[in-house]
This record gives sequence, C-alpha cells and structure tokens, in this order.
Amino acid sequence: MAASRARTGGAAALARTTGVVALLGALAWVLTGRGLVNYDTLYAVVWGRDIAHGTVPDYDVSLAPTPHPLATLGGVVLAPLSSASDQGVHGQAATTVVLVGAFAALGALGWVVYRLGAEWFNPAAGALAAAIVLTRRPVLDFGSRAYVDIPYVALVLGALLVETRRPRAGVPVLALLAVAGLLRPEAWLFSVVYLAWMWRAPRARSALLVVLALAAPVLWALSDLAVTGDPLHSLLGTRDTAQTLERVTGLGQVPLTAPRRLGEILREPVLFGAAGGGILALLWLRDRARLGAAAGVIAIVAFCVLATAGLPILGRYLLLPAAILAIFCGAGAFGWACLPRGDPRRRPWAWFGVATLVLLVVFTPAQVDRVRALRHALARQDTIQSDLAALVRVPPAAIRASCAPVTVPNHRPVPLLALFLDTDPTAIVSAQEQRPRRGTWVTPASPSVAHDYILDPRDLDKRIPPPPVGMRLAGADASWRVFTRC
Repeated sequence: MAASRARTGGAAALARTTGVVALLGALAWVLTGRGLVNYDTLYAVVWGRDIAHGTVPDYDVSLAPTPHPLATLGGVVLAPLSSASDQGVHGQAATTVVLVGAFAALGALGWVVYRLGAEWFNPAAGALAAAIVLTRRPVLDFGSRAYVDIPYVALVLGALLVETRRPRAGVPVLALLAVAGLLRPEAWLFSVVYLAWMWRAPRARSALLVVLALAAPVLWALSDLAVTGDPLHSLLGTRDTAQTLERVTGLGQVPLTAPRRLGEILREPVLFGAAGGGILALLWLRDRARLGAAAGVIAIVAFCVLATAGLPILGRYLLLPAAILAIFCGAGAFGWACLPRGDPRRRPWAWFGVATLVLLVVFTPAQVDRVRALRHALARQDTIQSDLAALVRVPPAAIRASCAPVTVPNHRPVPLLALFLDTDPTAIVSAQEQRPRRGTWVTPASPSVAHDYILDPRDLDKRIPPPPVGMRLAGADASWRVFTRC
C-alpha cells in the first residue's frame, strides 16, 4: 500500500513538473514569437541523417561547427523526418521537432532555476531567479535558436538540484553530468570535481562512479575517432575555426571579456543583486549558499580552461554562471526571509532587497525593448528563411541539387539548404571560397536581406559577389534571386 501511494505520488509530481515545464516553454515562445534552428544544430541534424543512411558525416566541411555527440544522436533519431519532404522541401518536420525540444529546454531551465532558488533560499527567491532567466534576451535568443547550451545548463543545474536534495547522491548526479558532457565539455570538470569530493567518503566509492565521470569525454573522443580517425578532432577543429574567424580567445582575454559577456546576459540590476546576494548569503546563510557558490566557481574555471585551450570566448558559454548569478540575485532580494524572526541582520538585508527590486523595476522598460527587438529579428529572419524554402519547392524547382553545385553567399545557409535539398553539405559551396561558373547561384535580393540574414561580422569577405557571367535568372521572390547554368 505504501509503495503504491509512493508510485502514485511520484507520478503526480512528474505530471506537475511536466506541466510547469510545458507552461514555461510556452511562455518563452510567447515572448519570442517563433524559433529558428541555428547553424550548429542544423549541421547536427544533417550529420545525424547521414549516419542513419549509412554515410560517414563530413566533419571537415568548411567552417564546420563542433560536433556535439548528443546533438548528432538526436539527428540520427530525427533522420526519418529529415528526409521527409513537404512539397519538395525536406527536413521541415525535423526542424519543427527540434524547436519544440528547444522551447521545452527553456521551460526546463526556468523550472530548475526556480527549484534551486527555492531549495537554497525560498520560493520567492526561486521565482525571481526564474523570471530573470526567462526574460533575458540572450537566453531567449539562444533558446529559440535551439543551441545546445540551454539543455546543457538545465542538465547541470538538474544535477545540482539532485545533490541539494540528496547530498552525496552519487550516481544520479554523475549520470546527469555525463549527459550534459555530451553537449558541452565544461561538464567534464564538474564530473571530476564531484568524483573527487565523493571519493573523500570511503563508503561512497565505487567503480560505477568512475565510469560515469569518465563516460562523456571517452564517448566524445570515440565518436570523433569513428568519424574522422582523430579522437581530438572536436578540440582541434574548433580551435582552427576560432582562428579562421578571428574570435577572441586565450586566458588573458577572460578578465576583460567574461564580465562584459555576463553583463550582456544579465544586465546591471541583476549583477547588483547577485553581488550583494552572494556576499550576504555566504556571510549569513553559508550552508545554503555553499553549493551554488562552488558551482559558479567551477563554471568559471571550466570557461577559463576552454579559453586556455584556444577555444573561443563566447557569451553562450557563460549561461551557466549567469543562471547561478540569477539565483543569487533572487537571494539578494528575498534571502533575508531565511533568517529567524527578530534577527537584527534581517533589516539591512531587506533594505538591500528593496533596492534590488527597485532597480529591476526601473530597468524593466529597457528589458522589454530588448525582447521586442529579438521578436522583430526572429520574425524577419523567419520570413527570409521561409522565402528560401519557397524557392526550393517551386516547380520546376529553382533551387535543386541536380544543378550542382549550389553556391550561396557565405557559409551560413549551407546546412539549411543541405537539409532542404536532402543533399550533402559539400554539394553547397560558399561564394567566399569558390566561384563556380556553372550550377545554381543563390544570392540575396536586397542589401537588407544580406544584412539581416547573411552577413556575419567575422566573415572573411563582407561583399555579396554577383553571379558569374552567363548565368540566367531562374527564380526570385522578396528575399532571394536564383541564377542557373546547368
């Protein structure tokens, strides 16, 4: 009877959690208005399709992103949808599923941030932290574009939540970190540190813990070895791409770049609340704040390790410490309520909380403007991308793999067209690297399309080259022009 009640209670709790995650994901969708699958994840879908079809994916394609094993595995699962055609356009069902998962990941992130804030401090702190995270433009931007960083952060925070509820939980914590480690290598450091901490208790030692702690880096290396013959391909390839695109990297750049990127994610009022909340919590609620502070330090150390290895210093790599800082901002606003009634420390902390809340309210209009600008950018890019898909389905198709190669202005549309046309990415070339005199030439219809969808500040060449002489106009719409010479 007791076991039955426990199962029923567990099922009800799971249902409630699923409902909250779905609701928060829907809220994120309402804020952004839509989603678009980013360049890296599109390649994961294409590579997964290739593996499912028995073809070795080409990780050495020009400016290829880092191949994240779990994302590529997701592409394998989506392979039947990747090859499915909707009126001539392949892969649209797959990208729809990816976007549903992306907004579910945003919902999961909001939920786990709330739960951690509630466990470490109180529900009010958790609610404020979740509200902060789900209204930051960079978080919504990366989430609505299906970057792997959002589920990675949710998984690591989920591991922290398990450890908070069950100290020295061991296997479930390392299992979550192992999954996270197949999306981002920073999780490997969390696994090693946690294993070392567990090893201090002799009764907690086991071979299974070691296996779980090492699983992600070993599986990642084996994945690279199987595809490229080099177990370090991801590290070396990402470093080479960073050099090619002249991205900021190196440990010496971290002190200048990391604070600025964190500020871009969270903005000034949250940083103010997090700084005060962190100090006050570590002074007066140390047992509650210790795990979060340690996790934040490990996240920054992992970020520094990547920079030292020559990997780029990107804002999305700081989403994990940003989420932890948001929780400490919640503590700055409401942590005083954790102190006993009559404690003289409650009053100064409460006044700091009032100051934090006032600043958050004052800066709310600016935050609304940022989210509105994101909605506009996503809507514009979605229109341009839909126009590109429309040119694939025009009968006879204006863009078709049979009239090869397909040349695009730069590397950005390559994986999307590879998915739309159900072809290999090597069949699509960047005009910045090659200028074939035959085949299909796709070019923006206007400078605004080039600015809003094509051009990248780090492009090798900012110009949009015209089609070669002898090509004829084969198709056009509001966003694109297609020339052919087959």
